[in-house]
Amino acid sequence: MEPERTMKEITPRSVDFSQWYLDVVLKAELADYGPVKGCMIIRPYGYAIWEAMQADMDRRIKETGHVNAYFPLLIPKSYLEKEKEHVEGFSPECAWVTIGGGAELEEPLAIRPTSEAMICSTYAKWVQSWRDLPILINQWANVLRWEKVTRPFLRTTEFLWQEGHTLHETEEQAEEETLKMLGVYKSFVEEILAMPVLHGRKTDSEKFAGALKTYAIEALMGDGKALQAGTSHNLGQHFAEAYGIEYLDRNQQRVRPWSTSWGTSTRMIGGMIMTHGDDNGLILPPKIAPHQVVIVPIPPRKGDWNEAVLPKAREVQKQLRAAGVRVHLDDRDQHQTGYKYADWEMRGVPFRLELGPKDIEKDQCVLVRRDNRSKTPVPLAGLERAVPEMLATFQSDLLERARKFQADNTTRVSSYDEFKQVMAEKRGFIVAGWNGDPAVEKRIKEETKATIRVMPMGDPIEAKCVVTGEKGREVWFAQAY
Repeated sequence: MEPERTMKEITPRSVDFSQWYLDVVLKAELADYGPVKGCMIIRPYGYAIWEAMQADMDRRIKETGHVNAYFPLLIPKSYLEKEKEHVEGFSPECAWVTIGGGAELEEPLAIRPTSEAMICSTYAKWVQSWRDLPILINQWANVLRWEKVTRPFLRTTEFLWQEGHTLHETEEQAEEETLKMLGVYKSFVEEILAMPVLHGRKTDSEKFAGALKTYAIEALMGDGKALQAGTSHNLGQHFAEAYGIEYLDRNQQRVRPWSTSWGTSTRMIGGMIMTHGDDNGLILPPKIAPHQVVIVPIPPRKGDWNEAVLPKAREVQKQLRAAGVRVHLDDRDQHQTGYKYADWEMRGVPFRLELGPKDIEKDQCVLVRRDNRSKTPVPLAGLERAVPEMLATFQSDLLERARKFQADNTTRVSSYDEFKQVMAEKRGFIVAGWNGDPAVEKRIKEETKATIRVMPMGDPIEAKCVVTGEKGREVWFAQAY
């Protein structure tokens, strides 16, 4: 009965995937709409997920030798205009402050859409000698991009992210940094979010404005569309030249450094929802779930549950907390047990721990997996060892399930007719040949809405262009968010 109640509240994925996504975000209380379009309110449950992700990513960033700093939100217009390609890429998305303190400002100030302009201008003051390099700085911040079409987490006007900005002596060091951070993103998303990704280089038409090279990780969502989950840019010397960053090298010559930038954002939460969720709501990977286990006490048919069940439930809660498990005890007395089951299912808690009078008599509890609803009786003695093992299994099973979905929805094609048919009927990733011509890339996008998500890493795999039949290389296409 209770899953049926949830089904009525959440639009089935097969009926309307977009509405299903919005239903889950709102009903699981991850986010709410703010008064300004695209500026969402991240609710405590959603923010707890972000905090868990942020903590792990921050650890990984620092382990690679980076340090955190913070740069201003407001960027003078003259700073943005120093790099022509960069400002052209972001000008449609910029929001401007023109009045401050009741008076018109002498120079408009952009609310940062990204921080290259501000940070590179600062680095120009900080870097004088080769001994000042490398600079390895990361920033956790919010940014603002005036989006026309918005969707919570996936594409919002304001969002939270981290952005790394580094300077290096050589092109090789900058490229090594760019690929290193791409690897950090890939391992984070797969190990923590259980979300398998492709990684590779973007085409020139898809790269970051002003970058020499852009690399990305791409995940496949439950509706067959791709999501760019993180990017890493080798900026070459473009920004150093535009912002006047120079230093004395080891030969006492004035030279320009090589720079990189890289970032991931709250968009990853949207990706995680669409990778794992089902018709009953969220399914959260244990490593980022605010509650890894929720204890639902089952009251006795007769008598007071405060005496019969709750004391033992609190003991179990204490036992699991001591083992490092994030556990929540649902002791709400205004809701029936079935309501609680459906409520926590919708919120995606990996395991529900059922504990009733009969379980207590047997000195056991019943653990129910969120993804497949399998029930496992577990002795209370040793529960603190069993639950972490079960959580680890759940985490790895989610990743394997997502990998199978990606494999099942990846199609290699050799003709353009086949390409169009697959994209129209199935979507997913399409592996096909491309001759490197931007005009062909543009035509495919216009006719199928599919873009080249990545050119795979390593030596190019030769393949005939799916449109022209000319010699080309294998690339991965998809429609994307």
